[in-house]
Amino acid sequence: MELPSAVMLYLAIVLFCLGACLGSFINCAADRYVAKESVLKGRSHCPVCGKTLGALDLIPIFSYLFLRGKCRNCGAPIPARCLFTELLCALLYLATFLRFGFTFVTLEYLILFSVLLAVSLIDYDTMEIPDGLTVSGAVLFAVMLYPHGGAASRVQDGLLGAAIYGGGTLVLSLLMDMVLKKETLGGGDIKLFAMLGLFTGPVGGLLMLLLACIIGLVCSFSMRKGDKKEFPFGPSIAIATVITLLVGQDLIDLYLSLIL
Repeated sequence: MELPSAVMLYLAIVLFCLGACLGSFINCAADRYVAKESVLKGRSHCPVCGKTLGALDLIPIFSYLFLRGKCRNCGAPIPARCLFTELLCALLYLATFLRFGFTFVTLEYLILFSVLLAVSLIDYDTMEIPDGLTVSGAVLFAVMLYPHGGAASRVQDGLLGAAIYGGGTLVLSLLMDMVLKKETLGGGDIKLFAMLGLFTGPVGGLLMLLLACIIGLVCSFSMRKGDKKEFPFGPSIAIATVITLLVGQDLIDLYLSLIL
């Protein structure tokens, strides 16, 4: 849908702000999930002094900057992850809108990327990917079939992608487990690959898998001594998926132009 430039600018600003707000919520929800607290009940509070946060403490991005990264009440440092998550989600929403415009694709990817952000935060803290998040991604794929049109071909590509990258990583994981005598890939990662295969299909899924492995290896080798012995793979998969869905076709076209 072609919209006037002023309207596009307005929507871009709105989505940036919305992304910052949802990034704040997703970070809070992930922290509460890890702490075994209710995601929907209870006011936000400082984890150190327990002081309930007021409206001026909860403005995404700006509150962290104005408070200089410290609690207004006790002066305890606010994790930089709060600012990073809010800014990342805001930029992600903005980039998606600029890439796909005012379309159902944008809506679908905004929801999917929000799910992947939650997956990344929780997996980083717990080394686990909640099945509920994976299922919500599959439900999103099913719900968005009608708005996209061409549901039959999309279902075929999606199911093929899910089978290849879910089943393929399962078989590879079992073989590696036998060779190395230890678990190499968690069940949550395999389910996540299967769910994301619905969105990428068989072609895009190959790029997603390749990027996830490269990003995972780089992050693993960059870990300092004394860091976690186990490495959460979920964030690498999430980053690879975002790159694939936003600019994957451009990368594929560039690669083909270099070899043909």
